[in-house]
Formats: sequence, structure tokens, C-alpha cells
Amino acid sequence: MNKFIVPLLFVVSLCLPHGGALGVEARPEDAAQPAAAEWLALVDAGRFVESWEKMSPGFKKKISKRKWKSTVEEIRKPLGKFTTRKLKSAEYSKELPGAPEGEYVILRYDAAFERKPAAVEKTTLILGEDLNWRVSSYAVK
Repeated sequence: MNKFIVPLLFVVSLCLPHGGALGVEARPEDAAQPAAAEWLALVDAGRFVESWEKMSPGFKKKISKRKWKSTVEEIRKPLGKFTTRKLKSAEYSKELPGAPEGEYVILRYDAAFERKPAAVEKTTLILGEDLNWRVSSYAVK
């Protein structure tokens, strides 16, 4: 009788929706975080051109690679070397002021830098047509 259980479980698992056990899908706030972490690691490493390449198509249409590189250098250079980052909040929204319609996740981090030990980073991501999250804006206060 046990020899029928494994094939049965396999067939049942094929019928479940994608997204984990029992069809539970990840919340957008959670799904966007790995993309943000990967992107922030590029910025932390000073790989600004690569960070631009990973940004949303809408952002890249508005801001050239050269302009992004100079802008992010202006943001990060005075802060000094990155030291720590901890997620402070994650918010999902379908509407952002001045932004096109879409699905967004706004992540705020408590961050520390060499010359600014108490900063807040705000990274906004948009869900692309390919269902991948990409950064669409970044700021440090």
C-alpha cells in the first residue's frame, strides 16, 4: 500500500498552484526583497553601471547610464563605506504619486555608513511584465 503513496503525492503536488506548499504565494513585500538585496550589493560595491543595468526599463528610459552613475556617486560618496543594513518596513502599493500604474514595493532600511551611522535607505521596486522585481528608485536620508 505504501508504494502508492509516493506517486499519489507527486501527482497531487503537480496539481497545486506554484508558490509553495498548499498554494501559498509569497507576499509581494517578501518577493521583492531578494532583488533589492542583490541590487543594493552592487551599489555597496561601487558597481554603479551594473546597478543601472538591473533597474526597471522605465527608469532606464528616463535616466541614462552616465547620469545614474554620477547621481549615485553623489548620493553615496559623502556617506563613506557601507557598514550595515536592516529592513525597517516593506509596503506594497498599486499607486505611487507621479509613477505609472503598476505593482510596487517600497522597502525602507535602517542603514549605517562610515560617515553617516544613522541613515534610512528607501528602495522602490516595480514588478515587470516578466514578473521580476526591479528597482525603480533609490534614496538615502
